[in-house]
Amino acid sequence: MKTDDAKKIISTAIDREVEAYTFYRTISEKVKDPALKKLFTELAGEEKQHREFLQGMLTKDVSKMHFDAKQDYKVVNAMPSPPLSADMKPLDGIVVSIKKELEAMQMYTQLANLSTDTEQKFLFSQLANMESGHKARLEDLYTNMAFPEVW
Repeated sequence: MKTDDAKKIISTAIDREVEAYTFYRTISEKVKDPALKKLFTELAGEEKQHREFLQGMLTKDVSKMHFDAKQDYKVVNAMPSPPLSADMKPLDGIVVSIKKELEAMQMYTQLANLSTDTEQKFLFSQLANMESGHKARLEDLYTNMAFPEVW
C-alpha cells in the first residue's frame, strides 16, 4: 500500500471518529435522562480513544504497516450519510448513529482483514469489536424507544 493511501484511509477514520465524538458529546449534554446521558458520555469517550489511537498510527512510519496489496480496499467508498446534528429527532439521531457505527465497524474489519502484521490485525480487530458494541447498544436503545409497547 502506498504511504499516501494509508494516510488517507487513517485520516478518514479519524474524521469519522471526531464526528461521532462531537455528536455523542453534544447529545450527552442535551439529554436529561441519566441513563442516556451516561451512554452517550461513554460512547463519546470511546470515540475519543479511537481517534487518539489512529492519530498515533499516523505518526508511525507507514512503510512499517503491512497490508495485502492485492486487495481492493474500498475503505472510503461508503455511501454518504446525512450529517449528524444535535437538532435531529432522537430516533433519527440514533438511526444515523447506528449506521455510522456499522460503517466504522466495517472499515476496521476490512483493515484488519487486509493487515498482514499480527499486531496491526489485532488492533484493527479490536476497534471493529468496539464499534460493534456501540452499534449493539444503540440498537437496544432504538428498539426500546421505537417500540415501547413491547415493554
